[in-house]
Amino acid sequence: MPLLVDLAVEGGRATAGGWLCPSRDEDITYALSLIAGVSVELHQWSGTFHGSQAILSAEVSQRQIAELAAVLRRALAE
Repeated sequence: MPLLVDLAVEGGRATAGGWLCPSRDEDITYALSLIAGVSVELHQWSGTFHGSQAILSAEVSQRQIAELAAVLRRALAE
């Protein structure tokens, strides 16, 4: 199961993880296993690692946070 985020969104799933995250391959395999049954969003950010979004000054962290916030807003709006 992905460590970062796994949310039901718009009848599907949104899954995200860091590119260098220890569970990256599992995240991708998990997302691919869902494709047969639901729509899937898989978010991966090149050069990131598990927890790297905590480095708030990094541009990629700001993109991660913005994308994850957008996914969460969509999930909560349902």
